[in-house]
Amino acid sequence: MTILEVKDIEKRFGPLQVLDNISFSLVKGETLAIIGSSGSGKTTLLRCINFLERPDKGSIIVNKEVIFDAMDPATQRESEVRKKRLHFGLVFQNFNLFPQYTVLKNVTLALELLAKEHPDYKQEKKAIMEEIQDRARTLLSQVGLSDKLDYYPHMISGGQQQRVAIARALALEPDILCFDEPTSALDPELTGEVLKVIRNLAERNTTMIIVTHEMDFARDVADRVIFMDEGVIVEQGRPEEVFGNPKEERTRQFLTRYNQK
Repeated sequence: MTILEVKDIEKRFGPLQVLDNISFSLVKGETLAIIGSSGSGKTTLLRCINFLERPDKGSIIVNKEVIFDAMDPATQRESEVRKKRLHFGLVFQNFNLFPQYTVLKNVTLALELLAKEHPDYKQEKKAIMEEIQDRARTLLSQVGLSDKLDYYPHMISGGQQQRVAIARALALEPDILCFDEPTSALDPELTGEVLKVIRNLAERNTTMIIVTHEMDFARDVADRVIFMDEGVIVEQGRPEEVFGNPKEERTRQFLTRYNQK
């Protein structure tokens, strides 16, 4: 079942066209890796999908519902943006944890804020909060941090902080989990522990879009790979096709540069 359709997305920053006619779809349970050189538009694309940037053209459809259409102002109301973002969980390059809160609180905070909008919150507060705490503990256990619940971000490693960020993104049960270079801010020895968590999510058929420079990981874990260059999708296909037998010269040149590093 197709869960996401991105159609004809374009984005400019002043005279610079960063995305040019980007279209792709995503099937439920699929892991999609987006690769390409720095400046190719990968992160901007992810930010457009998460409504951190507004596309100048095109549409975004989730579960057959048009949630953004550049030609339809009704789909662009600021009051609707937060609700639309709930379709997507985003894990940033830099962990963006709240330093004043514990690991557990970082995961429960968004759930608590949403719960307060529930009409029965005052009457059911105790039960709701217990449910939120239980969910957060379960997610932190899944990412291997059951023993760090009461720690603060400065007390744990960068890899552990990124695992907290993954648990936080999962807490809202998004349709699609998005990663923007999740290991780029980590020392090499910490990269593996984060990639292991993402690999486990893929094995559980979590629907994911991963912007990454980790070519080996993309080849081994992704169901499909998109290669971007200068704001366009140059090539897409199964990992064995893109990495093993690329059709486009730009793809071959990029992979050659990577293999020479």
